[in-house]
Formats: sequence, C-alpha cells, structure tokens
Amino acid sequence: MKQLKLGLYLITGDYPELGRGHLDIARAALEGGADAIQIREKEAGTQQLLQTALEMRNLLDNNGSECLFIVNDTVDVAVAAKADGVHVGQNDLDPRETRSLCGPAMLVGVSASNIREAEKAEQEGADYIGLGPIFETPSKADAAPPIGLEGLRLIRRAVRIPIVAIGGINHDNAESVLEAGADGVAVISAVTMAADMEESVRGLRRLVDSYGKGRKR
Repeated sequence: MKQLKLGLYLITGDYPELGRGHLDIARAALEGGADAIQIREKEAGTQQLLQTALEMRNLLDNNGSECLFIVNDTVDVAVAAKADGVHVGQNDLDPRETRSLCGPAMLVGVSASNIREAEKAEQEGADYIGLGPIFETPSKADAAPPIGLEGLRLIRRAVRIPIVAIGGINHDNAESVLEAGADGVAVISAVTMAADMEESVRGLRRLVDSYGKGRKR
C-alpha cells in the first residue's frame, strides 16, 4: 500500500464541450503536483472505463509519479487497472466488502456527508473519508446539503482517519477548509473549468503546502 498522501486530490471527468478529458486533467494534475488523482466516470460502460483507467495507470507509471491513482465506485476496474485505491459511496459496497474484493494492499476511501456516515466508515475500516459537500457545488446535481466549515470541524473531532474535504472548494476557500481541519482538499471545477489547468493545480499546491498537508513539491 502506498503512503496515504491526500493533500491535493484531483477528480477527473470528461468535458467534450471544453475539449478536455480524463487524461488531459490527469496530465495537468501531475505537472502541477497533485497528491492523488481519482477517475470518476458515471456515463461510460465498464470496458470504456477500464480502457481509460489503464491509460491513466500508464500515464502515471511513465511519469514516475508518486501520485496516488484512485478509481471511483468500480472495484473490478480498480483491481484490473492496478489502481492504488478505490473510492466508494454510501450506496456502494461498504469498506469491509470492498476490501474483501480488492485486497489489503489497496486503499479504500468512503464518501460521507454527516457524522454518522463518517464514524461508520471509520469503524468499518476505511482508510480515509471524502467528506462533503462543504460548500455548494456545481459538479454533482444530487449532492447533499452543504455541511459548511462547522460541520467539517465537528466531524474532524469525531474521527481519527484522514478527511479529504470536497464540494465547492476553490482557490478562494481552500485555506479556510484546511484551517478547519481537513487533511486534504478534493477539487473538480476549480481545475477542470480553469483556463490554464496546470497553473490552477500549482496554485492549489502552494495553498496546501502552506499548511504542510500532503506531499511538498
């Protein structure tokens, strides 16, 4: 199992209207200094997702990067692509079931939006929690109501495993999220919608480094 460094956590997607896909975002994440990249794809079939995941695995390997590679939801794709971890939601397999399929060497992250879900994830053996949404987010239409910084502080006191905050996080509010106790920040639109994705990642990297979270570059 790779060292769990989650300070700057990028989530990829496919944005044909912007001429950007998973690998374009992953390249910018690597060049900018991300600690973790999660491939999240809700529309593609399993074979298409696996092909993209394999290409991303090759990209990271050829780059010689220590960046963690996480697959969202699909445990079989994570295993087949030799990902470093898999991230599951509340409606997916629980952490114990997930680990029984992916083995002890793979990281298991779990989404949580309240203290009950966060404590349950920790009790069931999750390696980290993806907590949110912290703020309003345009990236997930079915997101739960934002928990805000106070909700983050409350849950930070309740669990010991790392928390990666997600939901509406950008260059303007990432500092407040780290101050509230998050071990890392997960971003989507702050990078994918930026004119210069790589420079956006670098700016976030500087913010995260100022709090000593994740890997310094």
